[in-house]
Amino acid sequence: MTPTPHLRLAIIGGGPAGLMAAEAACAAGVAVDLYDTMGSVGRKFLLAGKGGLNLTHSEPPARFVERYGARGKEIRRWFEEFDADALRAWARGLGVDTFAGSSGRVFPVGLKAAPLLRAWLRRLRESGVTFHMHHRWLGWQAHDTLHFATPQGERTVPASAVILALGGASWPQLGSDGAWVKPLQQAGVDIAPLQPANCGFELDWSEHLSSRFGGAPLKPVVAHWIDRRGVAHARQGECVLSEYGIEGSLIYAIGAELREQMAERGEARLMLDLVPGYTEPVLADRLAAPRGKHSIGDWLRRRAGLDAAKCALVFELTGKPVLADPPALAKQLKALSLRLRAPRPVAEAISTAGGVRLEALDENQMLRARPGVFCAGEMLDWEAPTGGYLLTACFASGLIAGRGAARWLGAGHAASR
Repeated sequence: MTPTPHLRLAIIGGGPAGLMAAEAACAAGVAVDLYDTMGSVGRKFLLAGKGGLNLTHSEPPARFVERYGARGKEIRRWFEEFDADALRAWARGLGVDTFAGSSGRVFPVGLKAAPLLRAWLRRLRESGVTFHMHHRWLGWQAHDTLHFATPQGERTVPASAVILALGGASWPQLGSDGAWVKPLQQAGVDIAPLQPANCGFELDWSEHLSSRFGGAPLKPVVAHWIDRRGVAHARQGECVLSEYGIEGSLIYAIGAELREQMAERGEARLMLDLVPGYTEPVLADRLAAPRGKHSIGDWLRRRAGLDAAKCALVFELTGKPVLADPPALAKQLKALSLRLRAPRPVAEAISTAGGVRLEALDENQMLRARPGVFCAGEMLDWEAPTGGYLLTACFASGLIAGRGAARWLGAGHAASR
């Protein structure tokens, strides 16, 4: 549809949510100006592409929505308009086929973000989206006038409506630094504190473990923890020893619970089963066999299947009396207790928890406190583990905001098609 010039929408933020909002609004006949603080859009999207660009996940919808925890009910509504299948079809429409790996994660064929982003930007420009780079949003100078800092000095821009898709506060060097919190709070918007999500956690490692085994994987392991309601949980996966503590996909998946425990208790407890292939009695019998001249490390490798990193972790947290007692050692290997002190800073995190509370938005993602201003993407108060869930929800929320802004501007007859 040809954009109507007098219906002018400003979108601030050029990540997946902002770009999808631009596409949806253009399709509804709205002229779009997209502003970004960086010199090009999609910086974090391209960074995700270095790991193959995990776009979404192929698991059943009900299980998919569970990944969003307490916000699952709200996000289920987003997926009624744009879900994982729709995302794959959208990529295919840009000439990029996708495939589901053995874990269920969905990637573009070629495992790269750049071809998808190039095709998308080409289509957006052909649709009439105008891009304005090096525009850092400072807030409002008047009720409907946007205030930007640019290399040429400060600039004000009137806009008929605005979509904010400014990201969280992780990876600020790519443009999302959370500076939007202050002007929105001044406008009366309810914002949950920004916190690190999909991040590592700190432990007190010795210099030996930190320097020798930082970056070493632990796989497979089973994490055991008790939630704040006293319910026991277990989850198998992989994690990584780091110089400061522990990180990786298994930790990210349960990070929200660990973070909330720390907020309440000052720490979180996690137990790792380092040998999920053996029961504790069988493991105790294997370790009780005569060791002969083998060192304890060699014995653990031979009889329990532990690699060097797992052995180092056991030695770090286990005293000599337990190492010499096969039943006690088996118990330790099946439930190695970790005392997590703190999450890593939000700037290091993969994503951000907190943000504009969903209750501050109407069904079109317009701010109740600021009519004509819509929000989308990671700056909203939701979180999810890695695995394609983050990107899927960012795309979906951007599409809803774009359609909502178009309706608000009076183009609802096109937005509803």
